[in-house]
This record gives sequence, C-alpha cells and structure tokens, in this order.
Amino acid sequence: MARAISSVATLVYAERVSSEQPPKRRGRPPGASREDVLRTATEHHLAGQRIDLRRIATELGVGRATIYRWYGSREKLVGAALLVIAERVVADARRSARGSGAERLVDTFDAINRELAESPTLRRFLREERAAALRIITSSAGPVQPRIVELIQEIIDQEVSRGRYEPPVDTTTLAYAIVRLAEAFLFNDAVADIRGDVDRLRAVEAALLGARAAGAGVVYDFAAASSRRA
Repeated sequence: MARAISSVATLVYAERVSSEQPPKRRGRPPGASREDVLRTATEHHLAGQRIDLRRIATELGVGRATIYRWYGSREKLVGAALLVIAERVVADARRSARGSGAERLVDTFDAINRELAESPTLRRFLREERAAALRIITSSAGPVQPRIVELIQEIIDQEVSRGRYEPPVDTTTLAYAIVRLAEAFLFNDAVADIRGDVDRLRAVEAALLGARAAGAGVVYDFAAASSRRA
C-alpha cells in the first residue's frame, strides 16, 4: 500500500514539474539578426571583399530570402554598409576639426573628402562595380546620398546655431550643393582633370562657404594646376 502511494506521489510530482516548464520551441533555432547581417557586410567591404549575399547567408546561417526581406536588395545592403563607414568618417572629421564658422566647415569637409579619396576599398568598389557604385552612392533616390546630405546639414546647422556662421543660402540647399560638388570631384570620370583633386575641391568648397571672407586662408592656384595637367 505504501509503495503504491509513493508511486502515485512521484507521478503527480513529475506531471506538475512538466506542466510548469515552458513548452519547447519548434522549428529551426533563431539565426542571425538584421544587425549581424549589416555588420558582416561592412566587415567584408572593409576587407576588400565583394558583398555577396549568398556568402553572408552561409556564414551566418540565415536564408537569403530573409536578408532580402530585411534589406530589399543587395544594393540597399551595400548602401547600408557604406553608410556605416561614412558615418564613422564624418564623426572622426567632426572631432578633429579646428577653428570655427566657415573655417571649421572647410576643415571638416576637407577631412571627409581626403579620407574618401584615399580609401582603397572605395576605389576598388568604384573600379569593379562602377555603375552600381555610382547608383548606390550618388543617386538622390539611393540609400547613401540623402543621409550624407543630412549629416552635412547637421554640421552646418551646428555652426549656425552657435552664432559662428551665416550661410549664403538655406542650409538644406547648401548641404546638397556641398555633397554634389564632392561627388563630382571624387567620383566623376567625365572630367578626368578634376577627379580626385581634393586640393581644388577644398578651394571650391571654401569659396562656396564664404571661407575666404571668414579668414580660412584657403588659397589654390587654378591656372597653375591646369597647366600642370595639360
């Protein structure tokens, strides 16, 4: 009798413990997150590798369909990765900028331009996937340019709010002009004598920002530069 009671008690306890434990999840265990995909894509780009969705999916154990659902297309994922890098470049330039007002703006934008012009991974991307790269980076409908314009406008607005700079036009238009100007000098292949000329780009941006009047000390001999290229 005692043995039977003990068996019943054991069974009741086991059923109680089982009912208190959370049910086991069915299906595949959770894979990589959206952030993991972006981080991996960024790492591949910085390593000089092509951002390949199949490779990323295999590496992270996530389906390509999931990556497409998160980012829409390879170009949008590439753009997101480029933005991660660009935002770091902008942040570094802002921290290291000197002066105030127009002088500080020129110094900040010059640092950004030089970092982009000297980037081996960006040059490789433009060389190997030029059409796609220009579409991703310079299109107003693409994933990169609108955000870059926002970042540049934030930098200008900060100097305006501090009372250190009076823009010649509204800051939205000025930021857009600065970005488009940089694109022409850094990426344009139709006018080869200006592509990559960051010194001349600095001088033109300084003129656009009114930095000469602000005492930025930016001087560039355009005639001498043209004769050297001839």
